[in-house]
Amino acid sequence: MKANRKLILLVSSLLIVALALAGCGSSENKNAGDGGKSPSEVKRITVFNSKVEISEQLEELAAKYTEETGIDVEIWGSTGDSYLQTLQTKLSSNQGPTVFSVKLSEADKLKSYLYDQSNEEYVKNIAPNMALKVDDKVVGVPYGVEGYGLVYNKSLVSPEDVKDYDSFVKTLEKFKAEGINGLGLSQEGYFLIGHILNTPFALQKDPVDYVDKLNKGEVKMADTKEFQEFAKFMDAIKANTRNPMEVKYDDQIGDFATGKSAMIHQGNWAYGMFKDYGDLGFEMGMMPFPLSGNDKLAVGVASNWAINADASEAEIKAGVDFLNWMFTSETGKHYIVDEFGFIPAMTNIEAGNLDPLSKAVHEASNSGKTIPWAYNYFPPNTIINDLVPATQEYFLSADMTGEQLLQKLDAAWANSVK
Repeated sequence: MKANRKLILLVSSLLIVALALAGCGSSENKNAGDGGKSPSEVKRITVFNSKVEISEQLEELAAKYTEETGIDVEIWGSTGDSYLQTLQTKLSSNQGPTVFSVKLSEADKLKSYLYDQSNEEYVKNIAPNMALKVDDKVVGVPYGVEGYGLVYNKSLVSPEDVKDYDSFVKTLEKFKAEGINGLGLSQEGYFLIGHILNTPFALQKDPVDYVDKLNKGEVKMADTKEFQEFAKFMDAIKANTRNPMEVKYDDQIGDFATGKSAMIHQGNWAYGMFKDYGDLGFEMGMMPFPLSGNDKLAVGVASNWAINADASEAEIKAGVDFLNWMFTSETGKHYIVDEFGFIPAMTNIEAGNLDPLSKAVHEASNSGKTIPWAYNYFPPNTIINDLVPATQEYFLSADMTGEQLLQKLDAAWANSVK
């Protein structure tokens, strides 16, 4: 009997120890890459970056962070379709990075992995309307911003000359009479129709809802007033400027740089190409495309920094610390502007050395005088596969009107969502 009692006591003791150990294990997060250590003990984080253009600079930034904090930052890199596929695979297998890139179009797919950064200190500095949100939570901080509108030669035209439809037409007719191309488009997909068509979408009360209704066939561009006015703008461009089907991107840039075009519809990214022409002999600026009196530039974000919500609490804290350092420290701010070459999307980051086009985008972003990139919500490949051919037909057909272009665009859109 004594032996049995000893055995029972031994088994009971082992059971209590096992339960205690199990309880300790269950208190840790499911993806405790740091072994459940406290935030101060996390010594390594991983950052998965999709923008190959900044790979080397990001490695340098990570090394600077390690020097200052003692926290090792491992940079992973991938681009295009392989990036999203690799990211999803790693996240679903609990091997995801601490911090990673996410685009607006990817946010819904990945939302269960996106940590809510709404209450983090650096979020208050994100420029108006530029934060990536899902379910009204800030889940992504912009890399930087880009924008486009009417790039203009300040020696030939001023914003006062192009405020609405009537002044726009009058200006184009004036330049045509003087032998100058008033506005240059080019034949490439986004430069032909994608960017300029963004404006009537962006001016809708709720662009996302409008796109959704267009997908369902509940509205038509041809029946919407902003698009009806857009058709008139296109007719004015067709009647008074060089046919964009005869113009390539290089030609568009060259004609503007040499004074043959007074304006082009382009973005801040074009400025780098002007350097090849040396001193242009004039200053340039960027103003809004004045559809329906629009006075805002189209500004958007190519990608955002997200934090892995499936990481342990300690690793999430370490990811937050890294982003906070990148967006608030002098070293981090220097890299964003001077090494990455981004137009900062944070109001606390000065950007005194920006070129004139990037400066215009930066000022618009910080002031909130922007319209969104509504085409981010279009069905995949709609612009290139469906809208571009319809627009090409419009510019190649002398008799086709802007109203008929809208009908073609509606038909092309319906085809894209079949």
